Amino acid sequence: MLVKLCLVWILLAVFSSALQIRAIGVNWGTSASHPLPPTKVVELLKSNNISKVRLFDADPLVLRALSGSRIGVTIGIPNLMLKSLNSSKKVAQSWVHDNVTRYFTNGGGIQIEYIAVGDEPFLQSYGQEFQPFVLGAVTNIQVALVEAKLVDQVKVVVPCNSDAYQSESGLPSKGHFRPDLNQTMIQLLTFLSKQHSPFFVNIQPFLSLHQNKNISLDFALFKATAHPLNDSHKTYKNSFDTSFDTLVAALSQVGFPDMDIVIGQIGWPTDGAMNATSAIAQTFMESLVSHFQSKVGTPLRPRKPPMETYIFSLLDEDQRSITNGNFERHWGVFTFDGQAKYHMDLGQGSRIPVNAQEVEYLSARWCVVNNNKDMSNVTAIAQDTCSVADCTALSPGGSCFNISWPGNVSYIFNSYYQQHDQKSDSCDFGGLGLITTVDPSVDNCRFAVELHTSVSASWSRSMLVWTFLTTLSISMSFLGFRH
Repeated sequence: MLVKLCLVWILLAVFSSALQIRAIGVNWGTSASHPLPPTKVVELLKSNNISKVRLFDADPLVLRALSGSRIGVTIGIPNLMLKSLNSSKKVAQSWVHDNVTRYFTNGGGIQIEYIAVGDEPFLQSYGQEFQPFVLGAVTNIQVALVEAKLVDQVKVVVPCNSDAYQSESGLPSKGHFRPDLNQTMIQLLTFLSKQHSPFFVNIQPFLSLHQNKNISLDFALFKATAHPLNDSHKTYKNSFDTSFDTLVAALSQVGFPDMDIVIGQIGWPTDGAMNATSAIAQTFMESLVSHFQSKVGTPLRPRKPPMETYIFSLLDEDQRSITNGNFERHWGVFTFDGQAKYHMDLGQGSRIPVNAQEVEYLSARWCVVNNNKDMSNVTAIAQDTCSVADCTALSPGGSCFNISWPGNVSYIFNSYYQQHDQKSDSCDFGGLGLITTVDPSVDNCRFAVELHTSVSASWSRSMLVWTFLTTLSISMSFLGFRH
């Protein structure tokens, strides 16, 4: 009898391990002018059997909505907090108490699994802006977890961009961490290893394709027709395996060959750039999920795929920074209002995702250009409006790129009008705007009606984002005005 019980426990352990390896979650960002209410998002997660979610901050409304959901949660700490967390243990203690401890002790019922300290703080474009504060912040958060007696339940991690490691030859076996980051990374990996925490990495084959002309679309999409990369006796057939094994080699080089790896972000945008379409995104996502579920692994880690993977992202966000490209606002598997863009298995056992239900919209009204007015100055007004409106769908390759003038002007006017809660004065534009109840959408170019929701908090965040946008110059080069 004892032997049988032992066998049962072993089988359960193996089964549990297999489930962990195949675990697929999503990133839930809230950089939207009119975000889907948190309760609706949690319903969306549950209806699609999504068991893990990664947040970029500790929004109390979001955390309360997740209470009792049994969804595993990763809470993010923004980069701008790293300096204060590094310099003060009390700040770390206060953060852990406010955003972690109380959800354990007061019956919050939130399954917090990870605290993600920073969001790609080692990104090469940041230089030394955040790097000096990461290790201190991580250490102080860990100490706070120990004091709160939560260290066995919550792990501390640091999400890294794939630019943290490199290979000059392009061969995964020659992978190493960036020289400017090497010593810091060794210290971080020592900490992670001691705490039995995984290494979080963001791998985006779309960005590799977008930034590197030597990478083919087929190679990024796991296509059998892609030209393989040969590295000694190992063959690479896709971008993901190539990047993943470059990281594995980098970890091995500094003495951590068996470090567990979690994919913190991976996805494919559906608008705002060439090759950013729903059809291509579906191909990528289906191939990615199939690749993970096969448990084939990669050439350097056969039969050992990432222990967890977080799709980037759940919803489109019209206030994300577009510094890297206009596609940044279109990573969602679902549109901003929770409607699936394409078919894929998110864990619900069906290729058809379940949409958000009973979504509340603003009135069925749109703002368009008034053709009966003198439009000699309309292009200049439209370009100026793009400093606040979301014009990314008008980019080359975007869903609205091919609509003719002045349809593109109407698109811009409507975006501004919706972001400002359909207030009548937000469709003025010097008398050039006209409010209509006739949907001006054309083919795949959707003139959205925003959600009926409180926008005060998100609107304040969006104002901070806008200060980073150089939108006027982007408008001239990307919007493609044609008279």
